[in-house]
Amino acid sequence: MDRRLLRLGPVRRYVLVLAGSALIAAVLVVAQAVSLANLLAAAAGGRLDRAALVVGAVAVLLRGLHAGALSAVAGRAAAEVKAHLRERLLDAAARRGPAWLSGQRAGELATLAGRGVDGLDGYLTGYLPQVFLAAFVPLATLGWLAVTDVASAVAVALTLPLIPVFGILVGRSTGARTQRQWHELTRLGGHFLDTVRGLATLRAHGRAGAYVRRVRENAEGYRRATMRTLRLAFLSALVLELVATVSVALVAVPVGLRLLDGRLTLGAALAVLLLAPEAYLPLRALGTKFHASQEGLAASAEVHAVLHDAPGLDGRRATTEARLPPAGAPLVLQRVEVRYGDVLALRDASLTIEPGDRVALVGPSGGGKSTLLSLLLGFTTPTAGRVLAGGADLATLDLAAWRARLAWLPQRPHLFAGTVADNIRLGAPGASLDAVVAAARAAEADGFVRALPSGYDTDLARHGLSSGQRQRLAMARAWLRTDASLLLLDEPTARLDAASEAAVVASAARLAAGRTALLVAHRPALLPIATRTVTVDGRLTESSRPVVAA
Repeated sequence: MDRRLLRLGPVRRYVLVLAGSALIAAVLVVAQAVSLANLLAAAAGGRLDRAALVVGAVAVLLRGLHAGALSAVAGRAAAEVKAHLRERLLDAAARRGPAWLSGQRAGELATLAGRGVDGLDGYLTGYLPQVFLAAFVPLATLGWLAVTDVASAVAVALTLPLIPVFGILVGRSTGARTQRQWHELTRLGGHFLDTVRGLATLRAHGRAGAYVRRVRENAEGYRRATMRTLRLAFLSALVLELVATVSVALVAVPVGLRLLDGRLTLGAALAVLLLAPEAYLPLRALGTKFHASQEGLAASAEVHAVLHDAPGLDGRRATTEARLPPAGAPLVLQRVEVRYGDVLALRDASLTIEPGDRVALVGPSGGGKSTLLSLLLGFTTPTAGRVLAGGADLATLDLAAWRARLAWLPQRPHLFAGTVADNIRLGAPGASLDAVVAAARAAEADGFVRALPSGYDTDLARHGLSSGQRQRLAMARAWLRTDASLLLLDEPTARLDAASEAAVVASAARLAAGRTALLVAHRPALLPIATRTVTVDGRLTESSRPVVAA
């Protein structure tokens, strides 16, 4: 069993239910076999054993009800566990931040949270219940056989281990092949999403066909890996069936000979013949369900790898010993270094931002300006050094409470499917429509919003917006965060025409008044808002001459 899954609360509760269920199933199996043996023995003597008939009928009825109830409980438990894992997986992705999700990560995460977590159905509803049945039912049958016929009990006890031994020998190869199959699937998901996202670029450069072929090659690799795994699974089922059949024969032949010699009663012989297959059946089924569960277990390993590596997860929340500093507290970067793999984004970066400072971050692309904002948002963790807010290390703060004090305007704001009003109130879901309209007016977005087909109720999934309109809606989000004391603007005028740029700059100047602000400025339009400029080129260098404030 997967020990990492067993640490989850829903799985632990489910395991206790399965243990009790398997014990009940073991008792019912023995009761049904013994009552049926007694009934047949009595019928051979020309009489009807009513007690055996009643016990057998009740056992059959209860086994049917038990199987139905177990199926329902397993389905509900699987749904609960999958929902729990998806919640933690998305929490982990949120804690890692947008930088981690760049490239093909989003596609791999989507595959993992969707198909991967769904693959646990085979483990949770099939393999895990079978583990407990394979532990309890053979023991119960062995116990009854030891009382009824010691020789048969010894034969069953000696042949039972053959099934798990052969299952383990075949299962080792299955686990490795399933892991490769899962990696092929995640790579396929990553390439597919990457291709769909950049389809316009690929078409413009005449490379769509090449990338489609690459996706096709990945799909073919996944197909081959799946077929190799299935071939091994079918071979395993054949081996286990053969071993079980031979084992039952080794028990049945001596029982028949002793019955002919009169050394064994008909009732005892029938009980042995009925119980012997029941002893092997759970182990045979376990081997079959093991293969069906392997894809889910491979995905579970990937899920736990994400949870383990994400800050504050896998059962550990971010520490909150340090209290949230008062609003408007100074921000200090102390010799901060940030690495993305082998790439050094920031090195030995030190900066102090006093309350009310409006710092313009300038410098070449790739110099680390967006990384600096990502540090303050808590999306990126310093490789070395510390980020302090009011003297408290940002790593020790409740990041959700910290981000509630920020207003962030990225280069490419994302608008979700939903109404214009819902998109503006993204960071303040309880805001009234009047507050939303006021924020849109402050962002100079009210005019074009009212011109939309349904105004603030326009569904953006069905109505596209220009870059300038999208940027002004994002600015309205920032205006609606009235309690935000720190403003982070990541080149909000990029890709805008002159009129849209002027509207965004004017709104940003009013929004930044009286607040602490960091402004990533590739273009000079934002510079008049700032009180200081800092050049970011791997290191931080403050200008000798401050920019004149607006």
